[in-house]
Amino acid sequence: MDARVALIGAGALGASVAEQLVRSGVGHVVIVDRDVVEESNLGRQSLYVEADAAARLPKAVALRQHLLAFNPTVDVVARVADVRADTIDDLLEEPDLVIDGTDNFATRYLLNDWCVREDVPWIYGGCVGARGLSAVIIPGETPCLRCLFRDPPPPGSVETCETTGIIAPAATMIAALEVAEALKLLVGDARSVRRGYISVDLWPFRVASVGSESKPDADCPTCGRRQFVFLEGGARDRVVTYCGRDAVQVIPAGRRTVNLASLCERLADVGDVSTNGFALTLRVPQHEITVFDDGRALIRGTRDPAHARVLYDRYVGS
Repeated sequence: MDARVALIGAGALGASVAEQLVRSGVGHVVIVDRDVVEESNLGRQSLYVEADAAARLPKAVALRQHLLAFNPTVDVVARVADVRADTIDDLLEEPDLVIDGTDNFATRYLLNDWCVREDVPWIYGGCVGARGLSAVIIPGETPCLRCLFRDPPPPGSVETCETTGIIAPAATMIAALEVAEALKLLVGDARSVRRGYISVDLWPFRVASVGSESKPDADCPTCGRRQFVFLEGGARDRVVTYCGRDAVQVIPAGRRTVNLASLCERLADVGDVSTNGFALTLRVPQHEITVFDDGRALIRGTRDPAHARVLYDRYVGS
């Protein structure tokens, strides 16, 4: 199938989506993910193996390797990066379709802005615990994410994989719903696409479909008034907490390239440090710091953004 799909996120949901896309014969898949494989991922994130976690491989890189192992004819591009307002244009590569495999609302609302602005359909998906949601968003034809949910929920107001966890069947279920609708769009059968959003709970089992007859909201800030506030964030330092673990991600402003080999040499006397060419891992008392070549760092062992920024400046540099 000669189609270009951008998949954002390669965790439990995204990895399952990627596998189903490639097994279905989608010809070009761009996978964007900011994280590395950890042993705790293996119980619910398909295709990853223990060797990926031991090597601290970025998820996008590991997933690409496994996808090509069973379908070497597909063009799979792995991008180890964080999707932000200042990076999204370069990362998505003019896709025919965008699929959500993320674990946070900030990225989803950014994707919604970008897809509406660029007139690219996208498929929202999210899951936590034993339940999940999915919606197909076709700019100009269906409600966009802000039509359905006007603003992101306040921090701490909704369950996350950190507070509730997630079972593997929930991710597989939502991934299957996303891919089924993706295939309809990619072969040009938009009339068969499910409208509105669907909510599925596996435990106990419940299914609900909402808004199947809804149209885009003329007063929607994004698709109605064309105000792309999530794309207007610009380039600035960000420090964000990570879903699912005791960790904080530090994202430096602007475009920065880190020479991981040189940094590894510089930190050799600081602690246990190693690099696999894709990421560097430094272990110091009470903390583990993973640095990517785009300047991002994942600081484990703290939930305090200010402390994470101090550690970043201390070991990576401001």
